[in-house]
Amino acid sequence: QVQLVESGGGLVQPGGSLRLSCLASGHTFSSFAMGWFRQAPGKEREFVAAVSWSGNRRNYADSVKGRFTISRDNAKNTVYLQMNSLKPEDTAVYSCATTRDYATYQYWGPGTQVTVSS
Repeated sequence: QVQLVESGGGLVQPGGSLRLSCLASGHTFSSFAMGWFRQAPGKEREFVAAVSWSGNRRNYADSVKGRFTISRDNAKNTVYLQMNSLKPEDTAVYSCATTRDYATYQYWGPGTQVTVSS
């Protein structure tokens, strides 16, 4: 069993930045690849970014490429999502999740709200 807790969300103006964190406990964190997803009101959950267990492999949704950066610190059992140049359409609940194959995600955090508005 793995427990995930996100933090770092909030209200930010367009063009601003936020860094989300996802703290994992209950299992060997470094054995999992990790992903970030988001879900806006009335929309389906969508993939944002993923990082391999080592941190060397990363992939992003086209909508966030060049603006968001995913990283991890296995010593701290934490994965991060640095979000720059935020847009109103980035407003959503952001959740982290574990994966072994980048296709299915097993454990999920409750999410943290990000609101981009002036």
